[in-house]
Amino acid sequence: MIGTFGALWGGFGVMFLLGFGIFRLFPIAMDAFSYQLEWYHQLCLVANVSYLAYAEGYRGFQKKFSPRVVARMKYLKSNPNMKHTLLAPLFCMGYICSTKQRKILNISLLIGIVFLIVLIRFLNQPWRGIIDVGVVIGLVWGVCSIFLMTIKAFVGGGTEYNPEIPQRC
Repeated sequence: MIGTFGALWGGFGVMFLLGFGIFRLFPIAMDAFSYQLEWYHQLCLVANVSYLAYAEGYRGFQKKFSPRVVARMKYLKSNPNMKHTLLAPLFCMGYICSTKQRKILNISLLIGIVFLIVLIRFLNQPWRGIIDVGVVIGLVWGVCSIFLMTIKAFVGGGTEYNPEIPQRC
């Protein structure tokens, strides 16, 4: 029972965090369309959405992050632990009980994302909105991929992705 709760809390917690980002960025992204977009704005919008859909959505979320989150959800369900259950979203994202390399990569990525967020806040519209449209597309892709992979893993079978759990966890 605790394992199932931990897995659900972890998966939905991660999706909630991503969804909160979507909720915060969506109005800013849509505000870009209230401006007169010149041809170069439109070109940057198409290029940015295409790039972030591929890099953030497909390569980042669908191929790496989402399968690992789901694999760690399955691990949590099979190996219930009160500490991991309480901190399940952090566990599923790999911030706790993961290899040293994974922790370094996750923290480095987090620092880089925070740095980019701070920089992008200085941009005026429509440029900030143009960037945020691509980010929202990537985040939506991430939420959808986690949700669909969770259904596939828990209803339709297993996942072959490595949860990257160290021996002594």
